[in-house]
Amino acid sequence: MPNDTAPPAPVLDPGAAAVPQAPTREPFRGLIWLVSAAFFMQALDSTIVNTAVPAMAQALAVTPLGMRSALTSYVLTLAILIPASPWLCDRFGTRRVFGAAIAVFALGSLFCGIAQTLPQLVAARVMQGVGGAALMPVGRYVLVRSIARHEFVRVMSTVATFGLLGSVLGPLLGGALVEFTSWRLIFLINVPVGIAGLWMNKRDMPDYRLHHANRFDLFGFLLFGAASALLLTASELVGDQHVAWGRVGECVALALLLGVTYLWHSRRTAFPVADLALLKVRSVWVALAGNLFTRLGISGMFLLLVLFLQVGCGWSPLMAGLMMVPQALGSISAKWLVNRALARLGYRRLLLGNTLLVALLLASFALFGRTTPAWLIASMVFLYGSFAGMQYTVMNTLIYHDLDIRHASMASSMASTAQYLSMSFGIALATLLMESLLQGHAHSDYVAAFRWTVLLLALVTASASRVFGRLRPDRPGPTKGT
Repeated sequence: MPNDTAPPAPVLDPGAAAVPQAPTREPFRGLIWLVSAAFFMQALDSTIVNTAVPAMAQALAVTPLGMRSALTSYVLTLAILIPASPWLCDRFGTRRVFGAAIAVFALGSLFCGIAQTLPQLVAARVMQGVGGAALMPVGRYVLVRSIARHEFVRVMSTVATFGLLGSVLGPLLGGALVEFTSWRLIFLINVPVGIAGLWMNKRDMPDYRLHHANRFDLFGFLLFGAASALLLTASELVGDQHVAWGRVGECVALALLLGVTYLWHSRRTAFPVADLALLKVRSVWVALAGNLFTRLGISGMFLLLVLFLQVGCGWSPLMAGLMMVPQALGSISAKWLVNRALARLGYRRLLLGNTLLVALLLASFALFGRTTPAWLIASMVFLYGSFAGMQYTVMNTLIYHDLDIRHASMASSMASTAQYLSMSFGIALATLLMESLLQGHAHSDYVAAFRWTVLLLALVTASASRVFGRLRPDRPGPTKGT
């Protein structure tokens, strides 16, 4: 990931205190296992839920597409609360914050498993999001602080691979549990994983903190959270035929006003919740914007595929879950090639080409129908997962490429916020497109709506290539052997 020569750093805050340095010993096996366990728990939860959406919708007496609030509420909560993670780490230490996050996430999973109505499930998913908001950014931050820069891409690929194992087990467990037991168990299995994570956190998590933490930007945090929530609320209202478009416009206008207010506020506070000064670094704003457009197009893909297979084609939950496994296997296989691909192509050429390939593969799903052989679907899903997995890893490491280590915490927070915010809107966009294209509830309608939806989402994904094209043509990748 890094160059042989140190890249220019962004403008530094002269008042920032230094974070204690971690020992330079290698490997940090216990820490890597701990962060991997957190990623595994989140990946398992998200992939299991996608597979079980039709069964959950039937049990809660709603339509499958009406379940999007249970999915987007969790992801939006992550996006809103993630910016608070740097201050929480500086104030209370990474060990306490990470441990509390695991405990709250596991408790939220328990409440999801016993929910009786959709509002109860949404509330429990919000609680899961409160806990999960710190898992990924704190995990990434601790790895950045603990692992040597020339090893960072390799370690992130390893951690992401364990997270992808959750993606492999998720569809299988989700399909099997829904078909043979109950969808409630898909949440309850997070409880023992959380207990193991608490034990590992006490043993292996380093305790990074500042002796005098900066003042938390509560006003900026509220502005950002309210703007994000209003935008997602507007997307939910679009799908409600009984709501006037005037209310949608009011939500969007107020969200934009709050967003502009935050831009004004962030320039006048010493320690903003999101430091927009980092956007002066080209690789940072390209990584954030490219991440946004890419995930806006592909985040809802596998929810749509599950609905297509189960509702449109009449597949069983287990068979639909099996079709999700090749995606995770493809992502795992591709991640081991990231270093080599970056060394040969660099960030700009790799992201330009790979983004267009992901969009092309996404569009190819429009060829699926009720008679498409399972082996062909599995093959296409594997290829798509391979290129999408490479896209995620490269985008997630690009933001750190030109940053001084003192900005690692803020960059991690901003990267995770952009990721989950785009995921929440991506899920909303995908379900809204499919819902608007449905002319009824017949199985054939789901097939036709799926085809047109993936074509439109492919165009959104392809637009991200224009963002990555703003990287400098001579952008070098990591040297061989890193």
